[in-house]
Amino acid sequence: MDDHKKSVARTCLEGAEDNTLTFPQIVGTLMQEGFEGYAIDFRCGTATYYLPAGDSVELSTHKIDVPIAATFDTAPIQAAIKEAQQLAPGYTYKGFCKKVAAAGCAGYIVSFSGRRALYIGRTAETHVEHFPS
Repeated sequence: MDDHKKSVARTCLEGAEDNTLTFPQIVGTLMQEGFEGYAIDFRCGTATYYLPAGDSVELSTHKIDVPIAATFDTAPIQAAIKEAQQLAPGYTYKGFCKKVAAAGCAGYIVSFSGRRALYIGRTAETHVEHFPS
C-alpha cells in the first residue's frame, strides 16, 4: 500500500479517535481513496484498512480501559450504535468503543460495498448493523 493511502487511513482513525470526523465522513473519505472496508480489534488494539486487491495497513488504536465482557449483549451495542448515528450530545468514539466492549463486543468489521458493520463477540456471536438509508 502506498504512503498516501496509509496516511488517509491514519487520518481517518485519528479523526474518529479525536472526534473531528464523523462515521459518514470517514466512510466517504476511505471509499473515495478506494478502500473496501476496515476492521477494529479491541483485544489487539488495532485497526486494519483493506483495499480490494488484498493490500492492507494495520494501525494501533487507543486502548479500551474496560474489559471486554464475556457475554455478548446486543441491546447496549445497538443503543451505542444509535447514539453514534444520531451524534447524541456527549457522543465520543472512545466512549462508543468503551460501551460496546463492556457489552461484549471484541471488535467489528465495516464493509463499504455491503453497507454494513458486523459486531463480533468473544465467542463469535454477531450483530449486523446495516448503514442507514
